[in-house]
Amino acid sequence: MPNVMLRENDKGELTLYVPKKDQEDIVASIEFDTTDTWGGELTLGDGSSYIIDTLPGKPDLPLTIRAKRGAEA
Repeated sequence: MPNVMLRENDKGELTLYVPKKDQEDIVASIEFDTTDTWGGELTLGDGSSYIIDTLPGKPDLPLTIRAKRGAEA
């Protein structure tokens, strides 16, 4: 499970960065995005996905967290 960084870009869009691959993409959707639960499967703009543990509410960004690869496009 790689460490990934979640942050907002200049346009305010959530991005996911994978340092070992030097890959960064916009997060197109989040499985859980409520005031009580945030995280789960994050689908990227290219169709790939990463799965992170759910958190109790939206975290302060930037955030480094462990993720596992989900489905590929």
